[in-house]
Amino acid sequence: MPHLTAYSVPTPARWLILAVALFLASAASTADNTIPRVIPSRLIPVPDTVSPALQKLIAKAPVRRSKQLPQTPQEWTTFRATLSKSVAPFLLEARNKFAVTTVPQMIGGIHCYVVTPRTIDPAHHEHLLLGVHGGSFIVGGGEAGLLEAIEMAGSTHIKTIAIDYRMPPEHPFPAALEDAIAVWRDVIHTIPPADIAVFGHSAGAALALSFVQRARTLGLPLPGAIIAGSPWADLSQTGDTYFTHAGVDNLLPTYEGELEAAARLYANGRDLKDPQLSPVYNDFAGFPPTFLVSGTRDLFLSNTVRVHHKLLAARVPTELEVEEGQSHTQYLSAAMEGAPEAHELYAQMASFLSTHLGHSRH
Repeated sequence: MPHLTAYSVPTPARWLILAVALFLASAASTADNTIPRVIPSRLIPVPDTVSPALQKLIAKAPVRRSKQLPQTPQEWTTFRATLSKSVAPFLLEARNKFAVTTVPQMIGGIHCYVVTPRTIDPAHHEHLLLGVHGGSFIVGGGEAGLLEAIEMAGSTHIKTIAIDYRMPPEHPFPAALEDAIAVWRDVIHTIPPADIAVFGHSAGAALALSFVQRARTLGLPLPGAIIAGSPWADLSQTGDTYFTHAGVDNLLPTYEGELEAAARLYANGRDLKDPQLSPVYNDFAGFPPTFLVSGTRDLFLSNTVRVHHKLLAARVPTELEVEEGQSHTQYLSAAMEGAPEAHELYAQMASFLSTHLGHSRH
């Protein structure tokens, strides 16, 4: 290729040679698209496009993951109990902040919690939220899984039931789905399905999506709406942001390690791309209106985007909200810190529920 100095002006012939060279280089890189891109080390600043409260959360160091993974069922049970215990101190503060009460109750033979806001919106007096907690399918049992349910109930002013589903290692797939279905069969005896929204974050959001797919297969009526926060919709390491956001996400630094181990523990020998485990590979036809949330630093951003594309392809009414600067489900801690972004997000969810609950789709 002719050398062009900073002062030379290419002739038409040289422009043609340059264009051909660029085309050939592009074609060569496209022909072998298996070559990964190497990104040099760089600093990622805290964005000044978000509130000071959210900036403080983004600036925190990433969660430190254990290098020594549990090896036996007993070690996994201890691991789960330790992580769940770390959440407990926040619950009293959350109950007070969002003005709710939480009462344990057996529903459909499954242990649940009824979360009741001090003030119920008159427009939602007949409505119900059904929550499926997150925690990589292995953490969040008992009261430790109530944070999102407390925030949802207190922010939308809708009565909420949080399902305390069974978890590995004692109860791998499909125990959690079976529990959700059992609760669903019970509540729809007294509340019309169109008046109920199912929600969850992370693994809970994936379970919410899988629950709808399972209910549809069983011929059960479907809920009026779904809210899925950063769904773990693909348990395998498939999707762009599993790689581009590795080390960027504050809550889920990488897929390797705890996350992959939790996926395999839950799957109990099944292929991680089994559509019953990873709902993004399943069919979304006939889904209720679905509200999706992710963040620009979320390791699961690709999971969320891929679900959104599947919903659009199935012509399902859907909204996708991608939060600026936020890591995986960081809106939960942002709400506890009083960040205006979280308040706005929950207001959007409430508006979405007002639009879609109570309207039969049949």
